[in-house]
Amino acid sequence: MVKISVLQHDPSSHVPARKGDPIQTSRNLDPLMHPFARARERTRALNAAKMERIFAKPFVAALQGHIDAVETMARKPGSLDLVASGSWDGGMIVHDIARRTHVMNVSDAHKGKVTGLCFADSDRLLSCGVDRNVKLWNTSVEVDENGAGPSEVRKPLAIYPGKASFNSIDHHRSDPLFATASNIVQIWDETKSAPISNLSFPTSMETITSVRFNLSESSVLASVGSDRTFTLYDIRTGKAERRIVMQMRSNALSWSPTFPTTALLASEDHNLYTFDVRNLKTPTQIYKAHVSAVMSCDWSPTGLEFVSGGWDRTVRIWKEGQGTSPEVYHTKRMQRVMSTLFTADAKYVLSGSDDGNVRIWKAKAHEKLGIITARERAAIEYRESLKQKWKMDKEVNKVSRTRHIPKPVYKAAQLKRTMLEAQRVKEERRRKHTRAGETKPTAERKKVVLAEQT
Repeated sequence: MVKISVLQHDPSSHVPARKGDPIQTSRNLDPLMHPFARARERTRALNAAKMERIFAKPFVAALQGHIDAVETMARKPGSLDLVASGSWDGGMIVHDIARRTHVMNVSDAHKGKVTGLCFADSDRLLSCGVDRNVKLWNTSVEVDENGAGPSEVRKPLAIYPGKASFNSIDHHRSDPLFATASNIVQIWDETKSAPISNLSFPTSMETITSVRFNLSESSVLASVGSDRTFTLYDIRTGKAERRIVMQMRSNALSWSPTFPTTALLASEDHNLYTFDVRNLKTPTQIYKAHVSAVMSCDWSPTGLEFVSGGWDRTVRIWKEGQGTSPEVYHTKRMQRVMSTLFTADAKYVLSGSDDGNVRIWKAKAHEKLGIITARERAAIEYRESLKQKWKMDKEVNKVSRTRHIPKPVYKAAQLKRTMLEAQRVKEERRRKHTRAGETKPTAERKKVVLAEQT
């Protein structure tokens, strides 16, 4: 009887479990056997960064319908695909961005431009304009058995007349109240045709450009005005609580959805600022990249990033707390961006511009649309971890942060850098030629707020 020794391997260790699965390979994980592992990993990280830029195609679609500049946009609460937009031509459209169709189109909603939109609830929409009227609309569509909508001209459910042209509007989170901005901030009840309270700072004579209710403490609201002020109000006391005067005026205002005390301001001085309302003496962060006035801003529902649109014809997506190197989107035909908005799932960004189009962009320019398999997801996550691990490498960092921007924007950024450097040198020389200790350098954040008033 001959004894035969046989090497036997468990089939599960090397045979695919299902047909079509990749064949498992055995590897020796001893680092001494792989002296070039780090070099290979760096090459993979560099290739991952290059692939991200190759597949960065952020533009999705343009929604037409307006014949003048898109001034304002509003997201429907509890919906991923319905967005309302208002234009300088007095028209108002509710878009279905998934189907790229119009749910509602009112060409003459206001005489003159529509300056503000907000949803009162899931089916009702408030709009205001320079014609001194606030109008309440029903956005639900009644369809007959043939699939046809209403044939008659849509009329507002209610009209609230004012004494001055309105610049902005926002609705209370839970109560049937809304706030409007004109020469003062007014609180309205949906059931009454006149404002129930007027909110203004005692020495204030400005025009209010934007007003927003806090998303958590809904009785608190904030406004920005043409006299460079940012003001906090409380509708329970019926008066302005605090305000700050800044170097230049702000054009837009947005509250953070995850940090209730954080407010974002889009300023005329090309920057964006985040403030903690508990301490308004200095901004918590300054965001610098625009080369012209920032006209609009909006937080992502996650609170981790926000979008801004500027007079320099670009849309920029910022990471919260990171004041430089935002993602920048632009097209040849897009003019000055007047309004920007994140969708409720944080996957897309909407921009409304002077050329009358509402454009849809991907929030992550390189993200693949559609169904992603488990293997694709694993590969994407591996590439992301490689880029994160090697982000301090010179070449990987250069590929990741380089963006091609229009020549006028590039030249304007160059000129702006030259001017800021000249200003810094001038201050340094002035300080050098004065008595020692008489003037001290001021931090950039401490230059923003000129005065705080209570």
